[in-house]
Amino acid sequence: MITVSQGGAVEALRRSADEDWSAAVGHRFVEELFAGTVPDDVMATYLVQDYQFFEDFLAMLGACVAHADRIGAKLRFARQLGFLEADEDSYFIRAFAEVGVTEDDYADPVLLAPTEGFRDVMRAAVASASYPDLLVVLVIAEWLYLDWGELERKMPTRDVHVGWIDLHRGEDFSAWVQFLVDELERVFPRGDDAESVTTRKRLTALWGRAVGLERAFFDEAYRAQRS
Repeated sequence: MITVSQGGAVEALRRSADEDWSAAVGHRFVEELFAGTVPDDVMATYLVQDYQFFEDFLAMLGACVAHADRIGAKLRFARQLGFLEADEDSYFIRAFAEVGVTEDDYADPVLLAPTEGFRDVMRAAVASASYPDLLVVLVIAEWLYLDWGELERKMPTRDVHVGWIDLHRGEDFSAWVQFLVDELERVFPRGDDAESVTTRKRLTALWGRAVGLERAFFDEAYRAQRS
């Protein structure tokens, strides 16, 4: 369970896109993932598209190492880079084999619209060199997944399902998300000057766009099978 400051910036951001956030956390994909009933073609589409974020996610963490304003935060992002190489990438390779996805399938696929949209958001955050922008995107990408990862459900049996859930739950992942939330709360602009007001509006709009894309990403894995 992530703790947020009551009346704080992150709580307000979370409320601002509650409909899309709740729809993503309670999505059909999530329910079928825990039930172990996601069709393999849907799982394959979902994972192939999600894998396309890997390089951009690494770039965001690297940008946070560069632009975070405290050495402790820089070191925390650096440690997370090592986790992605050791655990997350190895899951994808195992999962692709389990659902029959070849290297040709995942190396350079046609990107679905939500995938392109979220990659654009990630790349814009990196290009901005703005620590708050980077944190907004990271908080959404990680916290929303923790929210569904911590749902109290009976666990499935196949590794392709269990592994994806396990990557998004547990003490270590929860601590990582809490760190991101706390950092965003700390650096979110609060001044009454024109620059602070403009930045808050921009970050709130970015939050809404990114949460909407997360919801659309779940939807698209199913739509792609019907096209």
